[in-house]
Amino acid sequence: MTSIAPEAPEAPEAPEAPETPEAPEAPEPGPSAKHVQKPALVRYRPTGLDTAPEVNELLDRLGLGPLLPEGLTGFGGRNDNWAGTTSSGTRVFVKTVARTADGDSPELARTLAFEQLAGQLPAGSPLRFPEHLGSDVANAVSAYRLLPGARSGAEVALDGHFDEELCRQAGRAVATLHGLDPHGVGLDSGEAPLPPLSWLEAFPWSQLQDRSMAQIAAWKLVQDDAQAVAALRLLRSRERAAPHTPAHCDLRFDQFIQHGGQLYLCDWEEFRIADPARDVGAFVGEWLFQATYTVFAPTGDKDAPAPGFDLDHAEIVARGAAGLRRHLPKIAAFWQGYLELRTPDAELPERAVGFAGWHLYDRLIATAQAHATLSPVARAAAGIGRTLLLNPAGAVSTLRLDLPSGSPR
Repeated sequence: MTSIAPEAPEAPEAPEAPETPEAPEAPEPGPSAKHVQKPALVRYRPTGLDTAPEVNELLDRLGLGPLLPEGLTGFGGRNDNWAGTTSSGTRVFVKTVARTADGDSPELARTLAFEQLAGQLPAGSPLRFPEHLGSDVANAVSAYRLLPGARSGAEVALDGHFDEELCRQAGRAVATLHGLDPHGVGLDSGEAPLPPLSWLEAFPWSQLQDRSMAQIAAWKLVQDDAQAVAALRLLRSRERAAPHTPAHCDLRFDQFIQHGGQLYLCDWEEFRIADPARDVGAFVGEWLFQATYTVFAPTGDKDAPAPGFDLDHAEIVARGAAGLRRHLPKIAAFWQGYLELRTPDAELPERAVGFAGWHLYDRLIATAQAHATLSPVARAAAGIGRTLLLNPAGAVSTLRLDLPSGSPR
């Protein structure tokens, strides 16, 4: 059985301050007291609609009327977005996605492919997602019905309320997604872009200007580790040989929304036919990153230790192990929910552990964007990710991803 513990990091950096948010809405009461009186999604001032006339043009074409300026806000993320009420009284969330130089938008095409495929889902399906109201393909803009009082899964996890029941819901949702029949729908079958194998040899010169010094250092951390590089190449080789299904391919806590005690999954820009182990591993990797993060930063979880500043190696390892023990039941609940609705191929757990390892590297690269040096969280996450990549079979049982006895092999 593999032991998973972070390596000793450097002194921690101060946490980044977020942009100035608008006042959050009060959430609607849910069925359980632990889901009420929590802050809604953190809101930000969105890009001015005068610079994005296509937003109200789409809403007008949908018969909803333009967004009212009163109470107009946005959520975090790499894409421009707006949340508010239209002149018809409809509450909407509108977002743009990237376009290529020739005006196409593969991200929107993948999103619309999901909407088409999801049409086969029955009422009451475990896979819930915000209602798609319509899209402007030419301008890569989409409108969705806004879930009032909804909270990002990332916020729910940080305050300690992403509990085992929500994890089981997540497992059932992901299993339902992987069980959809893709025949007759033009899904993207291209290889998922991450990890980019060519970047394991050398960082592209064209990408340097868009990367922070910490991100470059993170990539160097991978490139200088011959064993990690070999393990990532093997993982991608195993991925190509694995059975493929519809898959989200960008699964993180912030792609989930909690509303009224239920989980919704959103943001389908990377949706495609792929190895389902990607989604399973990403969810596991999120909890491993969370366990690492709580060593160095405070959360709302009353059972989490105080921030771990000025700790020695033994204390860091002990705190990391304690965090992992707290989150293992949540990983087990996710896997239980998944197995309730789907029987995976026999090698999926090992591949999922490998993708969990990659997910930790991916998170350290993403969180390094605004920094000049790698944070202690990043270095600790890299140590855990490396352990998983090099010996995925040894961590399957540790991470509670065992298949039931009698499963076909």
